[in-house]
Amino acid sequence: MSLAQSAQSTWSRWRKAAEVYRNRRQLVILLMGFSSGMPFLLSGATLTYWMSRVNVDLTTIGLFALVGIPYAFKFVWSPLVDQLPLPWLDRWLGRRRSWMLVTQVGILLSVILLAWSDPVQTPWFTAAAAGLVAFFSATQDIAIDAYRIEILRDEEQGAGSATTQLGYRIALWIVDAMSLLLPSFLPWPIVLSLIALLIFVGVATTFYADEPEVHRPPPESFEAWIKHAVIRPFAEFFAYRGWVVILLFALLYKYGDALGGTMNRPFFNEMGFSGAEIFGVTKSFGVAATILGGVVGGIMVARYGLFKALFVAGILQAVTNLLFSWQAQVGHDIIVLTIAITADNFTGALGGVAFIGYLSSLCTAGMAGTQYALLTSLMAFGRTALSSGGGWLAAHTGWTLFWALTTLLAVPGLLLLLWLWHHQQKKTPPSAKKEGQ
Repeated sequence: MSLAQSAQSTWSRWRKAAEVYRNRRQLVILLMGFSSGMPFLLSGATLTYWMSRVNVDLTTIGLFALVGIPYAFKFVWSPLVDQLPLPWLDRWLGRRRSWMLVTQVGILLSVILLAWSDPVQTPWFTAAAAGLVAFFSATQDIAIDAYRIEILRDEEQGAGSATTQLGYRIALWIVDAMSLLLPSFLPWPIVLSLIALLIFVGVATTFYADEPEVHRPPPESFEAWIKHAVIRPFAEFFAYRGWVVILLFALLYKYGDALGGTMNRPFFNEMGFSGAEIFGVTKSFGVAATILGGVVGGIMVARYGLFKALFVAGILQAVTNLLFSWQAQVGHDIIVLTIAITADNFTGALGGVAFIGYLSSLCTAGMAGTQYALLTSLMAFGRTALSSGGGWLAAHTGWTLFWALTTLLAVPGLLLLLWLWHHQQKKTPPSAKKEGQ
């Protein structure tokens, strides 16, 4: 084969892999990703930035990572979201969309409650309101993740993960822009109330989307319901070879990235960057890198497979944290900040697409909400409970060593990935069959 023919063949394979993005379902998934991303920062980076701007100490800011604990325990109530029909709404919208609508209303109300709290005078009230935001957001994620897994074919899951990440990141971009720029001329309660209105994108998508066609036979008794809704999803998952390793991998793959993400806004603030400077870099170079990383990640999964994409992305997202150690050494340097954020966003999106694609591939239609919630709950546990000491760690080690440690914390997840890559041959346990097929 000539060089020209080889290049044409390679281009043809990549183009074929990219064609999976061209359908209406991917647009719906994009908008649902936006709805999922909209409330996330309000119990994370936006909240910690707000607190750092009003001079709350680093240890307290780090502890506020605990308000995101509902993300870590959403598997507890995921069987209800998976199997419990909501009166009237279930007949009108279907199982997945009815739960989306209820949680979106909850997000709207809880964000407004957060907006009018005072993190200095009544931090407990701020924490409670942020916890409510996280609870409704986590519950919405259960419904949206299950919808995505059920509405897409197996070969579309990688692209669906990339599309979800793209919508999610667009929402983060908009919320971040509003929280960084608007406080210069508007009070925080007004800023957060305006952010709350973005959830109407999700509400509109809920009405626009089609409900997945999944057969759900009604259980004959309460015992049968418990068996079908609670026991069976976990039993199906635990049929996997190496399920303990899978759970540990879900916990640790992005832990180093998550620990750094908890403290990046206080770090930027201590380096002397203004909100406008952070916005200028993160929402130009950072967003472009995120979009590119998401698209490349989706194509990488389709072209090379999940495990190879996970391994390459895992190494890259760990190494890029060292750029923030460099930032800590040079201080207020906009060029270094641009390099660090661009690299971090690209590799984070790359890893996120492959990670979501892998977790999605482990789930069974009809019980996807429960199974996916179990896996992402562990990921969230690393981002919340295990990251709550990030403020203390940064205060006692200094920023340079802190970021170097986040790089080292990626190693256990990569070792677990190598085990899974070597041992796990099947994407579904022998007993798992998609319901309704």
